[in-house]
Amino acid sequence: MKRQLRSISTVVVLMFVALFVSTTSIQFFSAQQLRADSRNSRTILDSYSTKRGAILVDGTPIAESKPVDDQYNYQRTYANGDLYSAVTGYFTIGQGETGVESAENSYLAGTSSDSFFSNINSILTGQDVQGDDVNLTIDPQVQQAAFDALGSNTGAVVAIEPKTGKILAMVSKASFDPNTLAVHDTKQVLAQYHALLSAESQPLQNRAIAGDLYAPGSTFKLIVASAAFASGDYDLDSTLPNPSTLTLPGTSRTINNAEGGSCGGGNTVTIAVAIQNSCNIPFAELGQKLGYDAINAMAKQYGFGDSVHVPMASTPSQYPQTDGTAELMRSAFGQQSVRVTPLQMAMVSAGIANGGRVMSPTLIDKITTSDLKTVVPFQAKQYGDPISSDVASDLTKAMESVVDNGTGTNARIDGVDVAGKTGTAENGTGDPYTLWFTGFAPAKDPQVAVAVVVGNGGGLGQQGVGNTVAAPIAKKVMEAVLNK
Repeated sequence: MKRQLRSISTVVVLMFVALFVSTTSIQFFSAQQLRADSRNSRTILDSYSTKRGAILVDGTPIAESKPVDDQYNYQRTYANGDLYSAVTGYFTIGQGETGVESAENSYLAGTSSDSFFSNINSILTGQDVQGDDVNLTIDPQVQQAAFDALGSNTGAVVAIEPKTGKILAMVSKASFDPNTLAVHDTKQVLAQYHALLSAESQPLQNRAIAGDLYAPGSTFKLIVASAAFASGDYDLDSTLPNPSTLTLPGTSRTINNAEGGSCGGGNTVTIAVAIQNSCNIPFAELGQKLGYDAINAMAKQYGFGDSVHVPMASTPSQYPQTDGTAELMRSAFGQQSVRVTPLQMAMVSAGIANGGRVMSPTLIDKITTSDLKTVVPFQAKQYGDPISSDVASDLTKAMESVVDNGTGTNARIDGVDVAGKTGTAENGTGDPYTLWFTGFAPAKDPQVAVAVVVGNGGGLGQQGVGNTVAAPIAKKVMEAVLNK
């Protein structure tokens, strides 16, 4: 009898131990996973029971929660949804959230540690708990100018205030309307989500900071020139051999300058003229002389290899290890396997514009409570200082010549000195070119740095180079800032 009681007692104890382990596992180890599970209807209902904070541009909501008469209490609505989709992202039932909606979710939902005392105060005073408002750095006029100028092209625009890192515009096309994903009909949300996901134009990709990265073409010459000048062995007047064609070492492949022939005539060419005319051969030679390590080190200082948070995480730009001299030389003018985001190239221009100091780019101006108390203030942060002010000054001079008399003349603005660099990157045979312009204005007192990429730029023999397509877009964005 005692043996039986002992056996029963052991079983009961083991059952209690199993129950304890199970509940502990659920409460402490699986809670986050369960909360994130799209099938967890209680979590979904809870997320809609509190009024979510607004996302504001210049004090006006571009995303806010409005009361509705259903089980969710509030519905997310987006003003000018297509215009701001690359910034706001979406907030859905069952498909999660993206963009600022995701990156600042704890503040918007009112669950951040910074919101704790504010929420306690609301409860004690009998007020409804609300999420915090996220105030963006976006300038509505600059955003609209970028959106309109990009038109029906596939690509992106990023504009940054060089001295602070504030992002004034972030546009990605094709875009989408997040209102179509904010409805409370789960079947409708899923249908719309899968339609957007399978669309050939890939509107859910934020091409400004992520998605399929782009070959930078000749805009990468700014990084190679930075490495050359920073070494102390080269300046604007340094000369390089100037053949009309160049056979890459160890191969039968030749490279040419974009306009054909040599770079401005003569047996040698200065780096200044090579930048102004965007000549490939001199930069291939310069890349060979500098070596992979020097170029890679400079690229990293500008941000290559890092996932920069704006606050959404960007895809790191890439300067992969080259396999031999021929690949190194092609990479020096932005071909081969070099891949970048528009955000990265805007950071390069912003750093040059800011005397060699790259500021951390951000979309967040401040986070405030519903009664306008600041929870998180704006604070400019330096990302790095890849080049000296002297190097930045030399690069600025060269970039001014690009716009004044070189390959970027369509970015000229009357009465304003503009610094810039074009790029026309070749892709696979028969594929469209990738067209670029990056630069800043005014050159002497920069107020805005911009990067424009157009991914459907036309193939060989068709109209479309950086100066004809991307430069006019950048001009309109810079004018929107300067005309304020």
